[in-house]
Amino acid sequence: MPSPKSPKQDFKYSGFINLNKAADWTSHDCVARVRRLLGMKKVGHAGTLDPAATGVLPIALGKATRLLQYLPDAKAYRAVVRFGLTTDTDDLEGTVLTQRPAPQLNRSDLEPLLSQFVGEIQQVPPQYSAIQVKGQRLYDLARQGKTVEVAERTVVVHTIQIAHWQAGDFPELALDIECGAGTYIRAIARDLGSAAGTGATLASLQRTRSSGFAIEDAITLDELAEQLENDTFKPVSCADALQALPAIQLSAEYAQRWRYGQRLPFAEQLDLPLNTPLRVVEADNTFLGVGEAQHGEKAIVLSPKMVFDPVS
Repeated sequence: MPSPKSPKQDFKYSGFINLNKAADWTSHDCVARVRRLLGMKKVGHAGTLDPAATGVLPIALGKATRLLQYLPDAKAYRAVVRFGLTTDTDDLEGTVLTQRPAPQLNRSDLEPLLSQFVGEIQQVPPQYSAIQVKGQRLYDLARQGKTVEVAERTVVVHTIQIAHWQAGDFPELALDIECGAGTYIRAIARDLGSAAGTGATLASLQRTRSSGFAIEDAITLDELAEQLENDTFKPVSCADALQALPAIQLSAEYAQRWRYGQRLPFAEQLDLPLNTPLRVVEADNTFLGVGEAQHGEKAIVLSPKMVFDPVS
């Protein structure tokens, strides 16, 4: 294992890791492991995954932790829903509440129900979730035996597609779900079971895409350790991670002024959206940070939101 680095070396790596989280690891466990492997203190993650879930967990290193807020929020999952069973956590980690075989259930019974879970929908988060109520996490209250009424939240589900159907006494439906941030897949499983009249819970969950990262390119913690051992590790660059943002290219003069944190006027009309984050680069595509174009008194002005390599 690499030896701990001094604070001056804490920014040896600036970028992202597309981590394939294993089951039974919390997102915090993964961050702690990456800190130890890289000998860095400044490590963060985007989009918490439940311990039982697997798949894409974007990890930010060094200065890239300041860019987590600018990553795209769309996510995709492969979820397996088991019917005839309900639990207090809405997944197999919880205590069974009801268990009634449902061998009569068919795929054709469920297909018409899926449309009600697509679009902008109202969803009640699971009792075991990280949402705070009066300063306390729901899962802490649930572990104390306290049931709290949770208000419905508006979430966005872009698509739901059936990937596989397995008949049986407790049939299972595998779904590919694309959704926005804040969507609870466990709640979809629970509510789908209620709509089917059999009850259901989430049997397994893999996040296949998150914040612009895909499962096909993800690495495990063991693979990260091996790359570090072989000196082949390279983080995903900040420029690549923020490809979803519109880009504005600066001249050498403006790039230098940007590094000083100055607001930059543009006399010409910019063919870019205003009042939204922009990826700022030099002529050679060197990543400079994130800015926002706004109407100034006499011109369009580019204001720094995050200067990646400021002049101290």
